[in-house]
This record gives sequence, structure tokens and C-alpha cells, in this order.
Amino acid sequence: MNEEYGDDDIHVDIYDGDGPPLLLVHGFLSSRAQWLANLNALKCVSTPVVVELLGHGRSGSPRDLDRYHPANYVRCFDQIRERLGVDRWSVLGCSLGAGLTMRYAFEHPHRVFCHMMTNSSSGFADGGMQARFRVDPAATVARFEAGGLAAVTEIPVHPRFARRLPPEVLTPLLADCAVLSPAGVGRTLAVTNANASVRDRLGENVRPAMLLCGRFEKRFQPLRDHAEAAMPHLTICDLDAGHAVNGECIDGFNAAVTGFLRQHAPA
Repeated sequence: MNEEYGDDDIHVDIYDGDGPPLLLVHGFLSSRAQWLANLNALKCVSTPVVVELLGHGRSGSPRDLDRYHPANYVRCFDQIRERLGVDRWSVLGCSLGAGLTMRYAFEHPHRVFCHMMTNSSSGFADGGMQARFRVDPAATVARFEAGGLAAVTEIPVHPRFARRLPPEVLTPLLADCAVLSPAGVGRTLAVTNANASVRDRLGENVRPAMLLCGRFEKRFQPLRDHAEAAMPHLTICDLDAGHAVNGECIDGFNAAVTGFLRQHAPA
């Protein structure tokens, strides 16, 4: 890692690499540790730019709910690109992060060589799922502020429930869970997650895109099939993994992403 800085409370790590910048955005209750098994491969074809979501890792946890809206993340991502001094880069999001990076690619297609995403129920959510994601912001934040990290650990997608992640990924992820902001987690659920879906915008895609799909996550398969039918310029790479594709099928994920970048993001 050759640089780290905070941008609008969002922590950013920039790694040395042999290629154009690649923005990496992790998922809910995760951190920069999510990418540890992928960075060496990605550095061979890109310059990894790793951000941490608000309320997660080393990022801040502002009280202003608007800061957590996907629209604000899009603005912040483009500020990071400008700070890097590049006209174009590639973006890759996992889970909740995928909803954010897809939105960025749809709104700034002239800034993107290509974009990639993993299983994201929030990013591809239909109307019924979106309704289930909607929660009362004040009550949700208050619940996690009162319950603290103990309440966070009961969320079903907490890494402590992971069964397929190798220790070299799971151990640092769990360590970073100890610094999660409970209030920031509540704000992320109430604002980021509730507004992450870009399902109605899939037809807007004009850039090469790849969905790295963990085939073992059965509940995601209908969303995968919808994306295949609705999203132009999309390649789907089905991998033997569950939700945490990049940590459960490391070699397959790394090979697919590096191959896609070599094809679409010129060095």
C-alpha cells in the first residue's frame, strides 16, 4: 500500500499496481479485509483503490443520513477518481457495494472502462424485496445505538456466520467487525441498503460488465437470471461459491476479474 487518506469521511487505500485504477467497494458489515485474498492478483493488472463504507472499518460515521445515500457515494467515488488524476477507471463492488458501483457506472459511463459486481440482493432487488429493506431510520439507528456491537453480531450476514471463508480472510474481517460503528450500521441499513437497488436501471448499461455469481446462493439465482435478460453488455461468470464469491472461490474470482480487466481496461 503506498497511500491512504480520508475523503469526505470515506477511508481510501491506494496500492501500487501495474494498470489503471480499479475501485473496490466491499459489502455490508465488511471492510478492506474483504480483498486480502485478491489484491496480489489484482495488482498485476490494475492499481487497486480500496474504500470502506461509512460506519465500517476506518471510515467515519457521520450523523447526517444523506451522507449514506447511494447518490452521495457516487459523488464521493467520482471525487476520488478526480483526486487520482485519471479520466477513466474500472469499478468492482461486492454485495451492497455492487449496488453502489453499478449506480456509478450507469451515471458516469464515460468515466468507466468496465465494471464488475458479485451477488447483490440489495443492488438487484425487485419491488417486494425493496419494501422489505425499508426500515424506520430513527428507530433503526436507536436500536443499534442501544444494543451496541452485540446487536450488530446478531445480523444474519455478520461474518461470524460465514462457513466457507478461509481463515486468512475471515480472521481480519472479524477483527474489523470489532470497530464497526453500531449507529453507522443502522444508518447503512436504513439509507444505503434501502436505496441500493438499480434493478429498474439495468437497461441503461453501456459499458462492459461482469457479474461474478456465486452459484451456491440459491436465493440470488432469480436475480442473476433477471440481470442476464435485462442488462446489456453483461457477461456472467458462475463460480462455485456462495455469497462471498471473492473469498470462497479465490482462484476463480481472481482469474475472471484479471482476464476481464486485461480485455477491457488498457494498461
